Amino acid sequence: MAASDVYFMNARSESPQTGLVAKMLTVFEAAGIDQLIKPGDLVAIKIHCGEWNNTAYLRPVYPRALADRIKELGGRPFVCDTTTLTYQPYASRATELDLKMTAERNGFSSAVLGCPFICADGFIGTGDYRVDVPTGYLLKEAYIAQAIAAADVLICLSHFKGHPMGVIGGAIKNLGIGCQSKRGKHNVHLGGHPKYSVANAAIWHPENFKGKANMEDWKILEDCCPYGLFKVDDTSIAWDRPKCTSCLGCIGVMAPRGLFEFPEENFAATDAAIADGALGAVLAVGKEKCGFINMAIDISPRCDCVGFADMPIVPNLGVFASKDPVAIDMACLDKVRESHGMPGSIVDDFDLLEPGTRKFETVSATVHGLSEETQINTGTLNGLGNRDYNLIEPEPQAMKRHVFALDQRPSGERFSAKFLKFTPFPYERHDGQGFLREQEIDTEYIKSWHSSDDNGGVTGATGAAEGAKSGD
Repeated sequence: MAASDVYFMNARSESPQTGLVAKMLTVFEAAGIDQLIKPGDLVAIKIHCGEWNNTAYLRPVYPRALADRIKELGGRPFVCDTTTLTYQPYASRATELDLKMTAERNGFSSAVLGCPFICADGFIGTGDYRVDVPTGYLLKEAYIAQAIAAADVLICLSHFKGHPMGVIGGAIKNLGIGCQSKRGKHNVHLGGHPKYSVANAAIWHPENFKGKANMEDWKILEDCCPYGLFKVDDTSIAWDRPKCTSCLGCIGVMAPRGLFEFPEENFAATDAAIADGALGAVLAVGKEKCGFINMAIDISPRCDCVGFADMPIVPNLGVFASKDPVAIDMACLDKVRESHGMPGSIVDDFDLLEPGTRKFETVSATVHGLSEETQINTGTLNGLGNRDYNLIEPEPQAMKRHVFALDQRPSGERFSAKFLKFTPFPYERHDGQGFLREQEIDTEYIKSWHSSDDNGGVTGATGAAEGAKSGD
């Protein structure tokens, strides 16, 4: 298979056309994603709106700029995310209501985006479209959020970062988890699987429960499961394993208390399933109608699904675009490996600051032994894409394309008549100087001043001169 083209611009900005928004639009066009859109097309912009109190998610200005460009092309954009599994006791996006309220708190609303923000899989996450995945490495079917499957064009706008289960989170994860309905997420997380599900893979240690009297917060052991599968009495805990759906709501509760232990194989199988789910999303829309943009900025060690954000593990790297989700993730991963680690971040804790280290496998993976390439390799094997890529760096576009779009007249034309009516500078005051100010100050003095040099509160040139006379 021929190498796929990935378009890349670095994160440095020194002019309007080299800002990150401008670079995102530049690689969007360089990769030919704009050519996928025909007048009247419904265009889904799939983003992650960020968990409650997460701060690493992509700013709303990025999907807004894409939506504006799509409208110029004649398309009808909508920005979307999907409901989550109840993967933690206090999940903030598990229903449409929760998702929309969290998204709005994080800045994603129709007023900000210039187009609707919708929950793509319905109120509880069961609005979906089933698609066969005959070449899937593990999954043979996928359940794709209905609004995404119904779109004419899909643009995955992904924040590239780490992930505790997937190890990396980029285009493949945005497809393989983010585009799945709640039913689809149960499928990808292998609920009911005879070997790799939580029910059948977790090593259960009920002996580590020492009784209610020795655990003040014992009630959360029951309340973490939306299916009510854990029961606690004064001295023991019971788990109705056969009914477990792998919703993951219990993992962050049971594992830290020594009640759950997971083999690496279970998580590795889930990573493979993510790539199969990604293929299902692409098949549902059509491979020729999907484009991918990865923003490799604020590269946190964990995903945007957690209610916090640790400091980035490497500096901002830049913006990537491609029609191949496997190639774009591989290119991002290579750039992270090539980069120096961020001093003071978690990679510093593990002595991974030097280029060439596989940072995510150590600082992001929940289970030791997971590979940051499993999604990528599976996506190559199942036909989703190609890990081999050509990295192409386009030139910045003309500055005029990226200045204030709502009124592109020069300032003289825009304001001369208005400033005659409403003069913001008072020429008539102080002999045309406009404002009352000192005529001159000692700039050298204020550059090197310290509190020990205090001259009693005198200011400006007069104060400096008086200070000099007094010997200060």
